[in-house]
Amino acid sequence: MQKPIGIFDSGVGGTSIWKEIRRKLPNEDTIYLADSKNAPYGSKSKEEILNLSIKNVELLLKENSKIIVVACNTATTNAIDHLRKTYEVPFIGIEPAIKPAALRTQTKKVGILATKGTLSSSLFHNTSKMYAEGITVLEQEGKGLVELIEQGKQNSEEVKQLLCDYLNPMLAAEIDSLVLGCTHYPYLIPALQEILPEHIHIIDSGEAVARQTKAVLEKQGLLSLSNTKGASKFYTNGSYEVLQQLVGKQTKVSQLDF
Repeated sequence: MQKPIGIFDSGVGGTSIWKEIRRKLPNEDTIYLADSKNAPYGSKSKEEILNLSIKNVELLLKENSKIIVVACNTATTNAIDHLRKTYEVPFIGIEPAIKPAALRTQTKKVGILATKGTLSSSLFHNTSKMYAEGITVLEQEGKGLVELIEQGKQNSEEVKQLLCDYLNPMLAAEIDSLVLGCTHYPYLIPALQEILPEHIHIIDSGEAVARQTKAVLEKQGLLSLSNTKGASKFYTNGSYEVLQQLVGKQTKVSQLDF
């Protein structure tokens, strides 16, 4: 079915998910909404997050999206249950990859870097309780990181200093896995690799989300039958330069007030 996959996030971070979806499903059309004007969602109330998520979904449905990927950990944890009850299209959510980290760890100590909205959510705590029994999970709010990434400063000295401040207690506790609990954070991997010892495994959710998106499309008979490369549209209500830089000059990015 040649309707697009709709994707939204509180800014540019969810393009890390978009890239994995494009890799897994190259013939699908995609539409991406970057709600940079309201980034980050992680510092907002549950009601605000829900209202912003509804706004984004309504716009993606007007664009005829056949499935919607909530490419935001905070929006998933605070809004996806309501979205699934309200709309008929399938939704794919994002949650921190606690399970693979818990299965992999040898030291039984795992770090998670995430936003306040994700760390304080019931979904995160239920996931940790389910998969991390006997594992010490060291939580750290990545305060300020999303804002810097939204400014295109993911490789700046300011970011590296924040990461050192956030990660040093985890390193002292001997974590051997770091879970990236925000879709913006994969853009920090080069900086993280400079700071972290080589034996620490960095885990994000992108590939698993793309795999789940394909599985749901297959199950519901919604996969594209096209043999040609799918088209991609990008909309942002913020500055388009950073988004353009992340998705490539060959991809059209439009500014839209939403």
